[in-house]
Amino acid sequence: METNSVAPPYSAARSWLSVAVITASLFVFVTTELMPVGLLTPVSASLSISVGVAGLMVTLYGLSAGLGVPFIVAWTRRVDRRMLLSALLAILALGNLVTALSPSYPLVLAVRLIMGFANGVFWAIGVSMAMRVVPERHSSRAAAVALSGISIATVVGIPLGTFLESVSSWRTTFLIWSALSAVVFVAVTVIVPALPSANAIPVREVFQLPLRNRQLRLVLVAVVLYVFGHFGAYTFVRPFLEQNAAVTPAFITVLLIIYGVGGAAGNFLAGYTVTKNLRASFVVACTGLVAALLLLLAIGDSKVGATLALALWGVSFGAANLCQINLLLEAAPDKFEAAMSINTMGYNTAIALGALFGGLFADHVGVTGAVWFGVALMAASLLVTLFARRRATEPAPAEVVATGS
Repeated sequence: METNSVAPPYSAARSWLSVAVITASLFVFVTTELMPVGLLTPVSASLSISVGVAGLMVTLYGLSAGLGVPFIVAWTRRVDRRMLLSALLAILALGNLVTALSPSYPLVLAVRLIMGFANGVFWAIGVSMAMRVVPERHSSRAAAVALSGISIATVVGIPLGTFLESVSSWRTTFLIWSALSAVVFVAVTVIVPALPSANAIPVREVFQLPLRNRQLRLVLVAVVLYVFGHFGAYTFVRPFLEQNAAVTPAFITVLLIIYGVGGAAGNFLAGYTVTKNLRASFVVACTGLVAALLLLLAIGDSKVGATLALALWGVSFGAANLCQINLLLEAAPDKFEAAMSINTMGYNTAIALGALFGGLFADHVGVTGAVWFGVALMAASLLVTLFARRRATEPAPAEVVATGS
């Protein structure tokens, strides 16, 4: 990993304050990426487009975040990481401002495409930055703190954005997030110390890593499948609930908060289980994802049923995210930035394709079809994980054992 071998030359207070600022950066990036999930209905009505077409706000953002990251990270490998993060946050603040003021949907999509590139680069460098600003013995704790920004975004950020839309408009929501991004930009510039790039990796090496590393390859396939399925369904959870459970925007906000709290709980629980049995933890998380969507289809037409399904969904997704990061690091411990680049590419491309295919199902089959699509992909991820686990426990071939003895 890109970590320090000695304590950084600045105070402990500044080190952990820097970690907090990087966590805040993750918060604004995650909320900006997923905010449209809670705003699809009002955005589609305001801009006179279908719900499925509105889902392209997630699709294009994810595509650029995923496909561009290995190249951009490699091309900027000699750029100071604080300077790079500041530039990414400036793009985010300006992009949210333009989105809030945009008179047309094509402009919204163009801006989301540009912001997606910034998002992908942040995911590739953000966690390693948090690990570098503290002494090496605290690097794992710093990474965990930084990743808590995901839970904060799902518990507070996205539901807050949905609530702000319900009392004002979706444009006001993006305007406020533009201001938040600008505040975090200033904090990074002032607080985070200079971090010269410590790991120069050419593009070719990044792309060769999964080809040479079978364990990493299987992890990436499993991750892409469950993320693909998750966002195929989750992107359209608001219209699904509106059509099947006749819930109000206020109750949807409550459900998104419950989902976010579940995600935080899943992260917390998995933090204990991954140290005991990492792969079993991931299997349980993937099983929970499948069960949550089946529960939503079976009893999601009632408020109680929808609440139970969203709670289980949040717990399972939070646990799965923590597990997949640990599986990634286990598979490629000595090439962290390269592995993170590939993981970011796969993860965000899966978000984009999930929203795209989910939108196709939503427009042509109905939003229930998007949920069934999610079930199929998550079940496929579970099967890949079980297969990889079985292969890992198989005894080595006789000739290999003989050679090693």
